[in-house]
Amino acid sequence: MATRRLLLLSPASGLRGTKALGTPAVPGLRRGYSSADSSQYLHRSIVPTMHFQKSLPRLPIPRLEDTVRRYLNAQKPLLDDDQFRKTEELACSFEHGIGRELHEQLVAQDKQNKRTSYISGPWFDMYLSSRESVVLNFNPFMSFNPDPKTEYNDQLTRATNMTVSAMRFLKTLRAGYLEPEVFHLNPVKSDTQTFRRLIRFVPSSLSWFGAYMVNAYPLDMSQYFRLFNSTRLPKLSQDELFTDEKAKHLLVLRNGNFYVFDVIDRDGNIVKPSEIQAHLKYILSDNSAAPAFPLAYLPSENRDIWALLRQKLLDNGNEEVLQKVDSAVFCLCLDDFPIKDLVHLSHTMLHGDGINRWYDKSFNLILTKDGNAAVHFEHSWGDGVAVLRFQNEVFKDSTQKPAVTPQSQPAAVDSSSAVQKLSFKLNDALKAGITKAKQNFDATMDTLTLDFIQFKKGGKEFLKQKKVSPDAVAQLSFQMAFLRQYGQTVATYESCSTAAFKHGRTETIRPASIYTKKCTEAFVRQPSKHTTEELQQMIAECSKYHGQLTKEAAMGQGFDRHLFSLRYLAASKGIPLPDVYQDQAYAQLNHNILSTSTLSSPAVNMGGFAPVVPDGFGVAYGVHDDWIGCNTSSYPARNVHEFLQCVHKSLEDIFHVLEGKHINS
Repeated sequence: MATRRLLLLSPASGLRGTKALGTPAVPGLRRGYSSADSSQYLHRSIVPTMHFQKSLPRLPIPRLEDTVRRYLNAQKPLLDDDQFRKTEELACSFEHGIGRELHEQLVAQDKQNKRTSYISGPWFDMYLSSRESVVLNFNPFMSFNPDPKTEYNDQLTRATNMTVSAMRFLKTLRAGYLEPEVFHLNPVKSDTQTFRRLIRFVPSSLSWFGAYMVNAYPLDMSQYFRLFNSTRLPKLSQDELFTDEKAKHLLVLRNGNFYVFDVIDRDGNIVKPSEIQAHLKYILSDNSAAPAFPLAYLPSENRDIWALLRQKLLDNGNEEVLQKVDSAVFCLCLDDFPIKDLVHLSHTMLHGDGINRWYDKSFNLILTKDGNAAVHFEHSWGDGVAVLRFQNEVFKDSTQKPAVTPQSQPAAVDSSSAVQKLSFKLNDALKAGITKAKQNFDATMDTLTLDFIQFKKGGKEFLKQKKVSPDAVAQLSFQMAFLRQYGQTVATYESCSTAAFKHGRTETIRPASIYTKKCTEAFVRQPSKHTTEELQQMIAECSKYHGQLTKEAAMGQGFDRHLFSLRYLAASKGIPLPDVYQDQAYAQLNHNILSTSTLSSPAVNMGGFAPVVPDGFGVAYGVHDDWIGCNTSSYPARNVHEFLQCVHKSLEDIFHVLEGKHINS
């Protein structure tokens, strides 16, 4: 399935200005908010967390004729005239035949299910029924920037501070104190205390409309509860999501060994930071060797194989320890080595060595020996919006209100009794399963190459000054680079959040268009035949069209999710697969050779993921104020180093032209 994973929040998605609804500058001064509260909570919003959830608009189902038109527009740059005519005939026949029937059934079904979105169920099923390993195929990572205060990047100090901040996030969320996630189009009007004081009195059934009146768009927060105490459980044919909010313990992995200790006390308060620090110090000083058969390899297996092995684990007396793993608030991974460079960082956070992650956990918070930190997350339960909010809050809280300092002394507590080291009973069949999982893991990871470039000759500020979309230019550079390297235009995927709607997930932006094809061919094949003004005009056309696609996708008006849902509906009703889905061109469009996702955040250093097809690239990128970063992955079928050189060259050419200079071929 090529429409998967790359679901980090895209600034291109129309949610660029997203922020929490006015985090108070001095929460401790708020009436009814004691200093004791401030150690337990990030802040205490006067607008309840889920205030807007009830009145969020529903994700629209596009008109079928619009979906067919958009689908054909995306196909045009990928097909020759004869292929396109055939695809057009199949699409039109679908639109006026079986597609119309399916569309009407989908609309009727949607009207019966007003509490959710038409994509939510099928999308969960798509993720959970996939039998591929979650490692590389689904799980991405986002790494934190270092703490600005260098001495706070000590592994123990930062692990303690981030754990405490993560627990404050959990408590703030569950108490309903977390600021609602809102996209402010006009912050001067909506991101104000006055607006907050008024909107909190508007009933939840109407609150969205109150925000809309001042050009503020609340976002869906239904995924947030799965951040904590949650795990994807392997089951034959389709996995399940498990959440146990009663559990109070943290799972810590170090050197392949599993440890748990409580981070919430019997009164429901966060355990004292000095005690958490003491327990983490105890774990870091444990000299136990890595287990001979590290259990952590198992969640990296094919899901059916892992489901059978998990059942063997349960049958062999491991039910209680697995329950502790599955129900833990989250998984903290402490690695015993420093990071050498950004490529090493990516490999470490995207997959690691296989023994020190629990890939099925909703997220792993990873800290290396030198305090480099990242979130590695399982993708079925939710998208980048929730994870990015979590990272932003944890980074802000742990750096601005750290619970411990490098000079802090751990509490004088008996960590040997508070910390439980988990041991697993393994029989020969399980040992053989772990050995096989390790072989598969190592062989797969050996095929993955990652590389990173920073284009430092300009970024967002320059591009906005030239009145072109920064995201459109980044995407244009990928099209240009692939054409330069491989001589063709290929299926390209850019993720876009539809969190502005109730239970929205994502939609696809299709960056490869007739405009990018014309522009890239002019730049790569015949720059001397065009004046600088003509090339500038082509860039402007690409930017305008990309902006239109982005806006449509963010408003639920793409075509990918609609076609996906119609196909899913046909399968669920036992209807034979319509011809449009059997078209080679449909398969080719969904074989996403360029799989891209972008994010920008003050908390995040970089993100990364693997390609979604064997002959593809996984392109994680960020357009910053004065530079552009691109972290890219490939398997042996493609050369990632050469691709990134071509991206750099393409960006140089585009910037050159925008500056009014001519380029040489």
